[in-house]
Amino acid sequence: MGQYQHLIVERRGPVGWLINNRPDQLNAMNALMRDEFANAWKELDADPEVRVIVHTGEGRAFQTGVDVSEIASDGIGMERYRESVAEWDLHFTAWHQQVWKPVITAVNGICAGGGFHWVADADVVIAASDAQFFDPHVSIGQVVAIEAIGLLRKVPAEAVMRMALVGRHERMSAQRAYELGMVSEVVDPPERLREAAQELGEKIARNSPAAMAATKRALWGALEVGLTDACRAGAGELVSMWGHPDQAEGPRAFAEKRPAEWVAPEAGGGAPA
Repeated sequence: MGQYQHLIVERRGPVGWLINNRPDQLNAMNALMRDEFANAWKELDADPEVRVIVHTGEGRAFQTGVDVSEIASDGIGMERYRESVAEWDLHFTAWHQQVWKPVITAVNGICAGGGFHWVADADVVIAASDAQFFDPHVSIGQVVAIEAIGLLRKVPAEAVMRMALVGRHERMSAQRAYELGMVSEVVDPPERLREAAQELGEKIARNSPAAMAATKRALWGALEVGLTDACRAGAGELVSMWGHPDQAEGPRAFAEKRPAEWVAPEAGGGAPA
């Protein structure tokens, strides 16, 4: 795996791991880390041995948004990001990078502000029982927008609005996040979070990579359009698998009571045409 200054990228069996690695800064994202994310997602997506990707953080925080110390002290501030945001040219989450392999976000400790990008853009989110969620943007004169808009696909609107407007003055517990549907599992004790994420990743990795990629494209695509258009696009993804070797291998393995031998995922996670 490639070498990164602020990220750890590795593979454990069929599960690729992307680990935020600025623990002394609560994994806040500086300009270099932002660039490294773009490369790390693509590296994991291109690895044919990786079937599922887990994203988590080192230390006592998952991620706490942009590095406010860098913004406050370098004389450039948020202006360095103006063009990329205004032009919607973002590259730091799996969704931005069009990663069609399943992505699990495993939230350890604090998830604040921009950390919600990876919660909103993951396929599955789990959290340690001591995880805490809050969005301090309005408390430091910034607008809550992209992350919260993404969360509206998963969480009731009033819960998102409350978190956006209360800012740093209230924190949501992992249990409350579970009740609201922001996370699908709370792991206790917290020390088992990575073990639980690996176990979940290995379960998912047992399935057909091509079928999962097509499924992910169909379901995420449905969030972009109306019902009829989503179903039409989903039908296209469905028939794209007809004739694929995994379609014959799956029933055969089931009948023979053995693990399926799936076709390895292509770079980019897509199903062969």
